[in-house]
Amino acid sequence: MEILEFLNYGFIRRALLAGSLISLICAVLGVILVLRRLSLIGDGLSHVTFGSVALAMFLNVYPLAVSVPVVAIASLGILRLTEKAGIYGDAAIGVVSSVGIACGILLASVAGGFNVDLFSYLFGSILSISMPEVVIAVIVSGAVLAAVYIHFEEIFSITFDDEFARASGIPVTRINSIIMVLTAVTVVLAMKVVGIMLTSALLVLPAVTAFQNARGFRNAMLIASLVSLLSLVTGIALSFALDLPAGASIVLINFIFFCCAFLVRNLTGSRVR
Repeated sequence: MEILEFLNYGFIRRALLAGSLISLICAVLGVILVLRRLSLIGDGLSHVTFGSVALAMFLNVYPLAVSVPVVAIASLGILRLTEKAGIYGDAAIGVVSSVGIACGILLASVAGGFNVDLFSYLFGSILSISMPEVVIAVIVSGAVLAAVYIHFEEIFSITFDDEFARASGIPVTRINSIIMVLTAVTVVLAMKVVGIMLTSALLVLPAVTAFQNARGFRNAMLIASLVSLLSLVTGIALSFALDLPAGASIVLINFIFFCCAFLVRNLTGSRVR
């Protein structure tokens, strides 16, 4: 089989296009979230996504139509808990995460157990992405990248010094809300790429890989984006050629990139500045 023969298949082209866009915005948002010590939010919101998918199947409606608003509300709930209830970020994520997974299990039980469709969302099905989902990925990725570009200076300031940003007149609460909602929508879309169980890996692994050798905030975003895209393409190619699960392949390739970056950092003695 020629190396590019798999591009002749429409489902592969759709997977590459949608997956690349989703991986790109996961990498960009991941850098922000990891630096703000919110790396667990992907895992927390993925549990809420599980609950929302179970709710959608219980109501017999399209999962994204339920998951996007539910997970967006949950992300804002995490933000409000940290701001108003005096709860640390990881604790707030834990509260929302546990409620989300508990609701999902209850709904799945009431609906008659875990069916095949629910398992496909748990473990990902990037090769089954439809054209409407590709269009959604294009729209969401454009919105995320545009928001980060427009508010880049504000995001940079908030990420490294929240109090200074407030003193400087930056609308911290509004920017934080935007970031949380965009993260929520991204997590929902990412469940088609690697599944609910592995969504947080798309946010965390490219970012921590970039931090091994990056020089600055913008440079870390660029490196994370490149790592994420390469992992996505390589993972899909391997899954198609070797008949492996696409989501797991993408995550493991991401981890291999992290190991390589870690070795380079230690061999060269480089440090992030």
